[in-house]
Amino acid sequence: MAAPASGRARLLALLGIVAVPLLFHFIIVETNGVPFIGKLSILLLFKASFITVAALAHWTIYAGLLLTFAVTLRPGREALLTFMARRLHGTISEEVRIYTRHVTFAWCFFFAMQLTMSVILFVFAPLVVWSFFVNVLDIPLVATMFVAEYIFRIHWLQNPPRHSLSAMLSMVADVRKAREEWASSP
Repeated sequence: MAAPASGRARLLALLGIVAVPLLFHFIIVETNGVPFIGKLSILLLFKASFITVAALAHWTIYAGLLLTFAVTLRPGREALLTFMARRLHGTISEEVRIYTRHVTFAWCFFFAMQLTMSVILFVFAPLVVWSFFVNVLDIPLVATMFVAEYIFRIHWLQNPPRHSLSAMLSMVADVRKAREEWASSP
């Protein structure tokens, strides 16, 4: 009984991750003709609230991810992805340690670019363009980064570790416990 409920919860979460940003983009596009300057109206408040929620959510997520990954790149610290690889595989080679440190940096760069582009588009581009970037392109860009990292790993490492999608998802599900252990280490 728990397995079907768990599967249903995952499906609902996935639908939310995809559907909510698309809904936000649709609302921002449909209210594009509502000016921000002029008479205060319910439609203006509606539009402003969706824009505010989308912007703050996007900026908070990427700032949080950037900080979480970047803080592990300080000298003397184990990079977050190195820690996760060690947790998944037990012992890792020096080659994998160096690789995962570089990949942690690459993800930091990705998060920083997502955050920077979002702010630049928010300030200088039409809201519809910014909304398309944060609400429509976000998930495909993250997926592209995962695929690029995977392809790079296959070519970079002599004997790249292989693991199933379920093993990776289990590792991600254990991130809270891993973060607590990591935070308590010197």
